[in-house]
Amino acid sequence: MDLRQALQQRVLVADGAMGTLLYGNYGINSAFENLNLTDPATILRVHQSYIQAGADIIQTNTYAANRLKLTRYDLQDQVTTINQAAVKLAVQARQHADHPVYILGTIGGLAGDTDATVQRATKTEIAASVTEQLTALLATNQLDGILLETYYDLNELLAALAIVKAHTDLPVITNVSMLAAGVLRDGTSFTDAIVQLNAAGADVIGTNCRLGPYYLAQSFENLAIPANVKLAVYPNAGLPGTDQDGTVVYDGEPDYFEEYAERFRQLGLNIIGGCCGTTPLHTSATVRGLSSRAIIAHSTPARQPLTPTLVSTKSQHRFLQKVATQKTALVELDPPRDFDTTKFFHGAERLKAAGVDGITLSDNSLATVRIANATIAAQLKLSYGITPIVHLTTRDHNLIGLQSEIMGLHSLGIEDILAVTGDPAKLGDFPGATSVGDVRSVELIKLIKQFNSGIGPTGKSLKEASDFRVAGAFNPNAYRTDVSTKSIERKISYGCDYIITQPVYDLDNVTALAEALKANHVDIPVFVGVMPLVSKRNADFLHHEVHGIRLPQAVRDRMAQAELDGNEHDIGIQIAKELIDGICDVFNGVHIVTPFNRFKTVIELVNYVQQKNLINTK
Repeated sequence: MDLRQALQQRVLVADGAMGTLLYGNYGINSAFENLNLTDPATILRVHQSYIQAGADIIQTNTYAANRLKLTRYDLQDQVTTINQAAVKLAVQARQHADHPVYILGTIGGLAGDTDATVQRATKTEIAASVTEQLTALLATNQLDGILLETYYDLNELLAALAIVKAHTDLPVITNVSMLAAGVLRDGTSFTDAIVQLNAAGADVIGTNCRLGPYYLAQSFENLAIPANVKLAVYPNAGLPGTDQDGTVVYDGEPDYFEEYAERFRQLGLNIIGGCCGTTPLHTSATVRGLSSRAIIAHSTPARQPLTPTLVSTKSQHRFLQKVATQKTALVELDPPRDFDTTKFFHGAERLKAAGVDGITLSDNSLATVRIANATIAAQLKLSYGITPIVHLTTRDHNLIGLQSEIMGLHSLGIEDILAVTGDPAKLGDFPGATSVGDVRSVELIKLIKQFNSGIGPTGKSLKEASDFRVAGAFNPNAYRTDVSTKSIERKISYGCDYIITQPVYDLDNVTALAEALKANHVDIPVFVGVMPLVSKRNADFLHHEVHGIRLPQAVRDRMAQAELDGNEHDIGIQIAKELIDGICDVFNGVHIVTPFNRFKTVIELVNYVQQKNLINTK
């Protein structure tokens, strides 16, 4: 009897975790898939333990055995060897089983992986990776089916399913992963995901990982799906925690799985297994908990219409509307380093009177501790009527903190953000501090823009859509600006609305940037950075010690001469105005960085930018 026939006749119990079991029970913390070659006895023992516990289905130890993930261990050329060794071990494990055991070749999802190699992979590279692994698995002619599991991105899963269907007639089990019950990360309901996967030809559709039995059971309640769809569930052993050593642990007891086994059957599940934190004890508990193996058809209530995407109707971001046709000045300020904010807000008032179009607020620039810029932004907006653009760094916030910060900004009516990595923590006041870096700046852009759909990162409705406009940072001082502009295109693909650059002191770089954007048909507002020099010492510091800023020798020579002549301030202003002239020849946006809270200097430059609009109208 093949797997399809077995699925028609009875509920099947699948095995549980491999990776967390190897880590927690065997003390192994390495490339788990490579153990198929280096420690096959352990992998064989795990398979046999699950079979002895009553598992009808086991999966090969190949979840991450693809070229992209194996690259982190320099094992990318062992894809075929590792996958085929895994199948061989699974086949060996079932040879002496006292009941039929079906083997699934496992291929894991890639989207959302934290490894940089995987994050940079294109759709073409991901497809090639899936195809290579699938080919290796199928070449053994020993599999009963294919398991596509832990897919957070439905489109990625649909693409992988299409590849599998094009290469084999074996049954395919497709498991999405959800951050919240009943909804995928992009807001797609579990119901809609099942309908799409069924239409694409999946034999069994289910979910695994992230959530325990409680939330996954909720996800299967009242599904409006075709009656013939077969379903699978692989819950985690509850939510993870950490022990005193910081090791991730799962506390879900096997008895809990025994309680939920029959409930899953009553909900119409065809395959019941386990994921992270589960062990053979959980599998045997699942077997005990089933009062029968008879299949119960799941209910199919009338399908509800999709909830419409929330669309913001706000009209904001005046400076982005203005920059399309006029010269526009933004000014960057560093929030105060102490509790005396009088000078800061007085300077901001003067900038508003001068006609500045917005004030950007750095997020602990140079890793130096300052008052939280979101707090300062709220006061600028609510008390002074000034448009704030808040810098948000990936350095200081983990993924939880970033989302909380974004929601807080929206609740304050602050909808303009510059997404940046942030200067390394070791540069600042506390060199022992740790940079977080859960996501890169491009991923932060995508995260922020998701809130504009009214859907949170877990896929749940926020009951209101934000209206964020997100800037991306760019360094035009690179030696090959034509190549470097590819990073702008990447940021645009993630939802970037405009660019704010590092300060420039060489107009050749500005021209090169403009030409490169034009050549690549990139049409996006650009605010080019200008930071007036205040002294020769300031110029030398920027050139030699600040990453990403370089001053031409001619500029440094002028500041050196100005030091001798005693007119460093005037020459610094003159150089800044020359830069603004060159920038305004090719771009409408200027981003003026305030040096040492010298508001008078910056106001003069803001006025200079404003005058260009008067000249153009004459």
